[in-house]
Amino acid sequence: MTEIKLTLAKALNTALRDAMELDDKVVVFGEDVGKLGGVFRITDGLQKDFGEHRIWDSPLAESGIVGTAIGLAMRGYRPVVEIQFDGFVFPAFDMIISQLAKLTFRSQGAWKMPVVIRIPFGGGIGAVEHHSESPESFFCHIAGLKVVACSNPSDAYHMLRQAIACDDPVVFFEPKRRYYDKAVVDVSATGEDYFTSKTLTQGQTCTIASYGPSMPVALAAAEAAAAEGRSLEVIDLRSLSPLDLGPVVESVKRTGRLVVVSEAPRESSISSDIAARVTEEAFYSLAAPVLRVAGFDTPYPPAKLEEEYLPSLDRILEAVDRTLSY
Repeated sequence: MTEIKLTLAKALNTALRDAMELDDKVVVFGEDVGKLGGVFRITDGLQKDFGEHRIWDSPLAESGIVGTAIGLAMRGYRPVVEIQFDGFVFPAFDMIISQLAKLTFRSQGAWKMPVVIRIPFGGGIGAVEHHSESPESFFCHIAGLKVVACSNPSDAYHMLRQAIACDDPVVFFEPKRRYYDKAVVDVSATGEDYFTSKTLTQGQTCTIASYGPSMPVALAAAEAAAAEGRSLEVIDLRSLSPLDLGPVVESVKRTGRLVVVSEAPRESSISSDIAARVTEEAFYSLAAPVLRVAGFDTPYPPAKLEEEYLPSLDRILEAVDRTLSY
């Protein structure tokens, strides 16, 4: 067992380093990821240790970044690319949807696409426009992509290692406001599938399902509810596509209630799909409608208003109160 206390950012850095040491076909590139080490320093020190042929700076062209990754994957490499901020991914949308997600199917399996697209996402850092988006629902709709979101340092390390080892394209969302959260990480742990849902707290009153940046808020809600005699079961989804809803459904069959928490807007979203599928699979166990605490159906607001936009402790507890009132 090798346990190290790491920030989420350093856990990602360590995962990249370990993957590059294990396999010389793993290459890393993106905007400012080389000498600078990325705007969040996720790739800090990697170019110095592995050289410019393994990690390099790309032009400011997201479509070109993903297109290059596709070409490298066809030649047997395992590219890990960074989209500098969530709102910058949209110029690469056509390349991701029309090419990356489809090439394995189009070639009847002849071409694997072991490409990881790392995207810092979510709000809470006081950033300007295009720097605090939650675009995960878009990618969840695209067949051929795996979409995952880590929420803590341990999952960040192991999920990124699993993503790099995967032969399918993985859109890897990193909660930027959690980059400096610290926890102990066992980097030697093996065997667990980290692309599955994980129950973090046991409870009988209501189930909370969330992922990524909202997980600490959901856990805080469970702690606050416990002080009032209510036990909330909190589940970290981790994989958004495919969704592992087995643990959520089983939990709802016991609690009878579900609150889904997400920073993404409510309309046509990942939270919509979770609510629909749980209703389909556990209808007769539900004592109340599935409720959602999400971002609003507006463009992300200016930094001074973002705390009103993001799912908060009060908004989650209010949703729990509403579901218990049925």
